[in-house]
Amino acid sequence: MTEFDYTTAFSRNIGWVTYKEQQALRNKRVAVGGLGGVGGSHLVTLARMGVGAFTISDLDDFELANMNRQHGAGMSTLGRPKAETMHTVIRDINPDTDIRVFEKGISSDNLDAFLDGCDLYMDSLDIFALKIRRQVFQACYDRGIPTITAAPMGMGTAFLIFLPGKMSFEQYFCLDGYDFEDQIIKFVIGVSPTVQQRHYLVDRSSVNFLKKKVPSTAMGIEIAAGVACSNAVKLLLERGPIIHAPWGLHFDAYRNRMIKTWRPFGNNGPSQRLMFWYVKRLLAQEERKTEAGGSSTG
Repeated sequence: MTEFDYTTAFSRNIGWVTYKEQQALRNKRVAVGGLGGVGGSHLVTLARMGVGAFTISDLDDFELANMNRQHGAGMSTLGRPKAETMHTVIRDINPDTDIRVFEKGISSDNLDAFLDGCDLYMDSLDIFALKIRRQVFQACYDRGIPTITAAPMGMGTAFLIFLPGKMSFEQYFCLDGYDFEDQIIKFVIGVSPTVQQRHYLVDRSSVNFLKKKVPSTAMGIEIAAGVACSNAVKLLLERGPIIHAPWGLHFDAYRNRMIKTWRPFGNNGPSQRLMFWYVKRLLAQEERKTEAGGSSTG
């Protein structure tokens, strides 16, 4: 039986990183909040880059509806905890990985412990988990921990990086004073100001924020992981300029377009206010269609 050897296992990374940088990644700890969708792919990608320590969290079990996009989801893992399953996956890649598991998710009670010793936070919480997401981002900002959020949007990704001392999550998204559905809209258009994916959404009824329902693709997940983890490596190795809020980037593989965005006033800027009302109106129109269809057939 072949014994694990870190240097050999990650030797094909050399060239894109130096041997010294590879050893630096071995000594970094990355926190990944949420292991469904992008979280699992972020985790596996960074593990294959040789990152040596992770703090992971998820309170859910794998289910059939996860099959289309989530790393770790399979017939053999249905009903198994995501955190436990992904712990096994990562230890299979690198048995020496130091993994802290928060199997009950992240809360205000364990947030300090979750972020303890972390060099970077990869945001992969459910899109609707805004309350705890805001707490995590603020805690990272206060502790000087860089954060990355890369949202799978259709068949592409839009991403934002928040750096210590620069524009914060709260300053950018401007969520205070809005109800839950409006906060979700503001989060979506904040991450994805150009909302490129709207051009090929063939069934708008698949989006219902009140019912916590949005469509997804595996392509969006994997592109998000590629973009987010490439920037994670740059941050961990302090390797050059980073696009950070209020700058963002949206690459859409379906449309073959990449757009760099700049929102100096975050969601309070005039273009974002217009986009908010545009998206809100579209969703309201679709809701009325759905209600009308239901009443006519009921």
